[in-house]
Amino acid sequence: MTNREILIADDDASIRTVLTQALSRAGFSPRATSNAATLWRWAQAGDGDLIITDVVMPDENAFNLIPLIKKLRPQLPIIVMSAENTIMTAIKASEKGAFDYLPKPFDLKELMSVIERALEEPKEHAVSLNQEHEDEQLPLIGRSLAMQEIYRMIARVMKTDLSVMIRGESGTGKELVARALHDFSKRATGPFIAINMAAIPRELIESELFGHEKGAFTGAQGRHQGRFEQAEGGTLFLDEIGDMPIEAQTRLLRVLQEGEYTRVGGRVPMKTNVRIVAATHRDLQKLIQAGTFREDLYYRLNVVPINVPPLRIRLDDISDLAHHFLRKAQTHGLEAKRFEADAIKQMQKHQWPGNVRELENFVQRIAALHPEEVITSSCVEQELENTNIPIAPNDPLHDQDKELPDFVANHLQTYFATFGAQLPPPGLYERVIKDVEKPLILAALAATNGNQIKASQLLGINRNTLRKKIKDLEIFFNPLRN
Repeated sequence: MTNREILIADDDASIRTVLTQALSRAGFSPRATSNAATLWRWAQAGDGDLIITDVVMPDENAFNLIPLIKKLRPQLPIIVMSAENTIMTAIKASEKGAFDYLPKPFDLKELMSVIERALEEPKEHAVSLNQEHEDEQLPLIGRSLAMQEIYRMIARVMKTDLSVMIRGESGTGKELVARALHDFSKRATGPFIAINMAAIPRELIESELFGHEKGAFTGAQGRHQGRFEQAEGGTLFLDEIGDMPIEAQTRLLRVLQEGEYTRVGGRVPMKTNVRIVAATHRDLQKLIQAGTFREDLYYRLNVVPINVPPLRIRLDDISDLAHHFLRKAQTHGLEAKRFEADAIKQMQKHQWPGNVRELENFVQRIAALHPEEVITSSCVEQELENTNIPIAPNDPLHDQDKELPDFVANHLQTYFATFGAQLPPPGLYERVIKDVEKPLILAALAATNGNQIKASQLLGINRNTLRKKIKDLEIFFNPLRN
């Protein structure tokens, strides 16, 4: 891969310098420019094996230039970088034909990995989004690293029909992610149908999903159209999939395998054309071990996993979210208001156990109860005290101030206190390790400001092992800004 020419376009001289030096050390031949006109001239001349470009440049927006380059040289991979880190940036990058999108500031090792993939597996991207999305309200809010990864994942799978599993705590916005997957997909003109498994009596779930024929059971006085039939040509969102009864799981698995189903009490198979997006706040692996969730169904649904982080992990997003909810409150007849900077900082000191949903309710309440145009930190503090929202520590790691041996000892004491004079049941070692491992990794990430290489060195484990544990333990870490 040496001597491959990389074209760089960015009006920031420091970024051009960093990229040029890093690419040169990696054996590439970089050429850098500060404007789109030069990049276009190079592309027309047939120069370069790959392009790395910023979005906003002095003479042109890269999103206007990329389609021209792709039309001229469809196999030339383009990597887009931008400090405008919203979901629309990631969506536009994919829409315009970019191979991938990286938010600024970017990780050099991640960039090198993307470059290697782009040069080995050149891809063409088809334009599929409607222009009407340009002026619409953003479906997802946040510029944190964790949200950036969600934006990139949505951009990568939006043109596919792959099943998606969204995991996250209650109130994190899992349905918003599902809606974004639908709204930016080729099924956007079709229906988006959502059903919450936990909100429907277990004996009625199969009827709700697949419909039923007249007389199928007591009270079935006519034919009932199920959610699969309602979602035909669109997306079916199965929320809280972990609460689905095992019998319904069996029928759902058959639909995913065969692409057809029958109504309850019916005999005629019905073909279905829907995309399945599922969500849960529960640990499905534990449910599989307990025998209450089918392992084969899990793998069918978990083709593309998306983890939605809790709000306490993305505190930097509180400012964007709070201002968004404040503007939204005006639609309920409330007057226009704004937060002072210290008020946002005050909100960032709290855990928000109810996540984004709780923050939205809090903002609407404080906008209604405090008549002042400017919402101050004292107003926020007073309302937080009234609602008894627990204060979070200054660091994302709740137990960071504890010595690790004490932390382990406390866990052991808790286990033995739970079981009295008797020994706990077998498996104590695995349970304690599981409880200790996650905060230990979080402590290492906090100490190294999120640098996985340094964290793996600190822990004395291989970086790949660390990355696997971060994925398996569903660890989200966003370093707090200085």
